[in-house]
Amino acid sequence: MTPDTRAQLGDQGPAGGSGPRGLLRYRSAQGRWVVAAMILGSSVAGIDSTVVAVALPAIGRNLRTSFQDLQWTVTAYTLTLASLILLAGSLSDRWGRRRVFLAGLGWFTLASVLCAAAPSIGWLIAARAAQGIGGALMTPASLAIIEAAFQPSDRTHAIGTWAGFSGVSAAIAPFLGGWLLQAGSWRWIFLINVPVAAVTGWMTRRHVPESRDTSASGRADWPGALAGAAALAAATYAIIVLPDAGIMSPGFTAAAVLALVSSAAFIVMERRGSHPMLPPTIFRPARFRAANAVTFVVNGALGGFAFVFIPALEIIAGYSPVVAGSALVPITVVTLLLSGASGQLAQRIGPRPQLVAGCLLCTVASMLAVRVGPDASYWTVVLPVALLFGLGLASLLPPLTATAMNTAPDSLAGLASGVNNAVARVAGLLWIAALPPITSLTGAAYTDPARFRSSFGQISWICAAAFGSAAALAATLFTGPRRPTPTRRKALIQTPVPHLTCPVAFPSAPEQTRPDSSQASGRSFAADPPAPGRPG
Repeated sequence: MTPDTRAQLGDQGPAGGSGPRGLLRYRSAQGRWVVAAMILGSSVAGIDSTVVAVALPAIGRNLRTSFQDLQWTVTAYTLTLASLILLAGSLSDRWGRRRVFLAGLGWFTLASVLCAAAPSIGWLIAARAAQGIGGALMTPASLAIIEAAFQPSDRTHAIGTWAGFSGVSAAIAPFLGGWLLQAGSWRWIFLINVPVAAVTGWMTRRHVPESRDTSASGRADWPGALAGAAALAAATYAIIVLPDAGIMSPGFTAAAVLALVSSAAFIVMERRGSHPMLPPTIFRPARFRAANAVTFVVNGALGGFAFVFIPALEIIAGYSPVVAGSALVPITVVTLLLSGASGQLAQRIGPRPQLVAGCLLCTVASMLAVRVGPDASYWTVVLPVALLFGLGLASLLPPLTATAMNTAPDSLAGLASGVNNAVARVAGLLWIAALPPITSLTGAAYTDPARFRSSFGQISWICAAAFGSAAALAATLFTGPRRPTPTRRKALIQTPVPHLTCPVAFPSAPEQTRPDSSQASGRSFAADPPAPGRPG
């Protein structure tokens, strides 16, 4: 019997700190190693998302490239990540969560080295797309590993520690990224992944048990994943080239046709496939559709705003990379501190008031960002924007996520969380592609502070209008009972905002037996106890 098989069957001795069926105790030595390894693994991808945003001006100057190409250094990563994350969750359940996590970690590390060695912007974009594949394999597997490894009584504590420390490491990332940029080159922001990944890999191989979903059957939905990726890639390209090339250009026409054909193929495959990665039945509840509609608008505006905000502080206000990268840290801190109380309030008064209030706070924050100019004071100009965004997100994310997770069928509860996260990523991808070209932030505009300020002001107003529209959507679509059904788990909110990956805690419902929710990739995003007699 192999070690993996023993871990799967729960054949672990007491020395490892395991309990019934081999599941670990949180306070055992092996349990702490498992949580530490997953924290480091999550931090690798989180740090990169932050420092790339900080490094965009330096990359553009060094590689002498246009702002459209700088867009692709961000969108290429998000494209492959958003396209493959649901499929990757399913693969980790079938093939083994530790195995998939290690494969993603190795892939991500190799791609990071290729990013650091990129001789041109084309090579960097390709390497960033490869990084996204590694991130898609790592992200769902890391939470699924913790969920599968620990006893039900310790699982919430383990997930809370993992999510909390992931948020802390994300808050530290801007200082590290800015220091690397000032001390050396933008290439070091990718090379720093290598030693962290090496330690993570050693800890995972030595201390993390293997687990898989023994009930998973059928083939992975490769055709659906490829069709979805093609549709997203084509739509992103069409959005980016449209302002300059025009609607009659061959490039835009070909991309638009490919996006439509791929989208139609994806819909047909998911409706007719025997094991679709995105079952259409998950979208039947009206509130689930409403929650994801608001998620798309809110996270799209967040992603588009954050993409230009950090470079704006460097280019317009003359901030150093360290200060500019750290400007959004208060968002993470405020969201971490207030999300629990926000979740409790939503249980009492219902989601609608907080959704509307949160969206309006973000509207005001976007409007205030227009004041960013030469020598803008951090304390009077930038900090108020960050604090208002933090208050707005702390208000709206818990009820929004709780609604998305609790209105889907029980058998698809975990997948519902994954879909909500994927919607957030796709929204950020499309808005980042669209906003710069429609505001004339193209070519070498990022080297001219005056032109950049003009485009940034337009983007801020567009995002303010989007947040206002999200408030109207929430007020209109979220009707019905005042008090929502209590959520069954904690959720980890992934947003397009750099270094904002926050645990959102909700009051727990009483323990109850319910059907297994390991459908498709759902296990990768849920924190429910495993069905009796299964190792998770």
